[in-house]
Amino acid sequence: MNRDDRRFLERVGFRVRERRLAAGLTQAALAEKCGLHRTFIGSVERGERNLALLSLRKIAGALRVTPAALLTDPDPQPG
Repeated sequence: MNRDDRRFLERVGFRVRERRLAAGLTQAALAEKCGLHRTFIGSVERGERNLALLSLRKIAGALRVTPAALLTDPDPQPG
């Protein structure tokens, strides 16, 4: 995985964490809501997982946002 790929995954993970915290959920609670394991959620939030689209859809659904909301930078920065 190159540096740009890693950075992309870290930004997605950051947005997942932001939404989870805004919803008042722990990693375990989010994992339970979307049927995934807590350690998987943690690794997504740290940018360690190249998660599948179906997992992204589950996480987005549990957070009541669109998958696009987790993929799109609100303030895209060049480079």
